[in-house]
Amino acid sequence: MGRRELVPTKATFSDSDMDAENSNSDSDEDSEDEEEGGSAAPILQLRKVAHSGCVNRIRAMTQNPHICASWSDAGYVQIWDFSTHLNALAESETEVPRGGSSVFNQAPIFNFKGHKDEGYAIDWSPRVTGRLWSPTEDHVFASCSVDGHIAIWDARLGKSPAISFKAHNADVNVLSWNRLASVMLASGSDDGTFSIRDLRLLSTKSEEDKSLVAHLEYHKHPITSIEWSPHEASTLAVSSSDNQLTIWDLSLEKDEEEEAEFKAKTKEQVNAPADLPPQLLFVHQGQKDLKELHWDAQIPGMIVSTASDGFNILMPSNIQSTLPSEGA
Repeated sequence: MGRRELVPTKATFSDSDMDAENSNSDSDEDSEDEEEGGSAAPILQLRKVAHSGCVNRIRAMTQNPHICASWSDAGYVQIWDFSTHLNALAESETEVPRGGSSVFNQAPIFNFKGHKDEGYAIDWSPRVTGRLWSPTEDHVFASCSVDGHIAIWDARLGKSPAISFKAHNADVNVLSWNRLASVMLASGSDDGTFSIRDLRLLSTKSEEDKSLVAHLEYHKHPITSIEWSPHEASTLAVSSSDNQLTIWDLSLEKDEEEEAEFKAKTKEQVNAPADLPPQLLFVHQGQKDLKELHWDAQIPGMIVSTASDGFNILMPSNIQSTLPSEGA
């Protein structure tokens, strides 16, 4: 298979010559594909960079995607500049052999050692270049810890959090700040539970936690990833070590009258498990050791999930119907 040129040749052709050339080229490619029994395999190009310890999370800066932050199992948060490697990939036309590619030793441009233990929740601010977390506030970010607490920080207030509260009875592994409803914060725990909180209702003066909107106990193993949908404020996806990825719509409630009407119309007996939450829309299985998931920013309802045995791209049909249509 011929390699594509990075920059088109500057040879001049008339319109008729171009049409003829394109036609011949297309037919030649089609015949080559037919002779090979189908389209050729894609070319794999990669660059490997050595990292101290396992990478629990890695995120690219929104404003400068070549700058990345990683959180290792040793407790370090490191900032990297991968511009050299990205440029090398952009200019390379060499296919990497299976199992090949050397590992490059590169020092991070910054190494933060302030955490006492490893973590999983990390993200860049879309508002302020080079700053981690909040999607709507320039100086605010959230953190979670192994003692079950979540803290909301304001960089202008010094080294103490603006507010800290007990969120779970086990390690808090992951957080997701709702970008459509910025007062809503989701958290996932080591005990398999995940919670939704309204930050407007947080208070240091009351012992009662009025901020808790929902606390769901469907998963039986640690929550490994949680993320709000970028298209629907009430929808989020969760992955767990129980090898399940679930999608939830918190706006849904159990409606016995609607269920009875549905049974009457379909004349079918619907025997849903009594302990199945009405907010649960979809369960994806088949992957082992699920690590992370992300919603597609452009295609409503599409999710990519990573696991030890590869990655999946899924788009449940019943999720698409619950999301707003274009121009709605």
